[in-house]
Amino acid sequence: MEPTEFDFNFCNTEFYGQYFKPDIVKAVVILVHGMGEHSGRYTDFVIPQLLAQNIGVITYDQFGHGKTAGKKGHNPNFDAVLTTVTLITNKATEIFGDLPLFLYGHSMGGNVVINYALSKTHSFTGVIATSPLLRLAFKPPTWKLSVGKIIQKIAPSITMPSELDVNAISRDPMEVQKYRDDPLVHDKISPNYSLTFFEKGQWALEHAQQLKTPMLLVHGTGDKITDHTASIEFAKNSNGMATIQLFENGYHELHNDLEKEQFMKVLTNWIQTRIG
Repeated sequence: MEPTEFDFNFCNTEFYGQYFKPDIVKAVVILVHGMGEHSGRYTDFVIPQLLAQNIGVITYDQFGHGKTAGKKGHNPNFDAVLTTVTLITNKATEIFGDLPLFLYGHSMGGNVVINYALSKTHSFTGVIATSPLLRLAFKPPTWKLSVGKIIQKIAPSITMPSELDVNAISRDPMEVQKYRDDPLVHDKISPNYSLTFFEKGQWALEHAQQLKTPMLLVHGTGDKITDHTASIEFAKNSNGMATIQLFENGYHELHNDLEKEQFMKVLTNWIQTRIG
């Protein structure tokens, strides 16, 4: 199914968005992509799998990503990032009407949807966070964090290479190559996407007990980018509101990894259970 494209303006930035509307729509997923990538990377597998279950999808390219205007790898502030979720939620209601809404974010997008669920008023039926950036799977050098804090104070829009290990996104070499060849993928990151998101990930872990919306966390134990034990910690601290599904040895992009069909079954079954 071809998407319907749209744009919207916020914070002097023109955002790119797209939605997919099957003939019968039982629920709607708002999809929030990860760092350095874009919404188009979900159109080959994830979105068709959702559409096959009569689940509509609306998605967009975040600040500094994909076809959205602005400096690559930078956002004005964290609250602006969350506000774009509100704008997309309003757009989803405008397009699809009054249907069960699910918020789904991957990696950095997982950080966004978790913090949104904890800090914003909303009416989502459920929230899904896959490989969420609550904590990195490795410890960045102390000097780099110190330099980043200085840069954030004096020149917050300066971007540096993210130094992402591309081979860690999937155990499927074809998916790794697709990532390398994608002209819309970048490795730029400003302190507003690194330091701020690290802080907000820690904040989420410390406030997980405030979660009031059912949440599904999915993480691979072989993730070398984001820490799966942080997802376990969040679920334990959520007073039963969050459940976690682990994929043994799974890499960062479970939707592009070796068990991607089983991964999607977990997501779609969880959604179907909540919409009856």
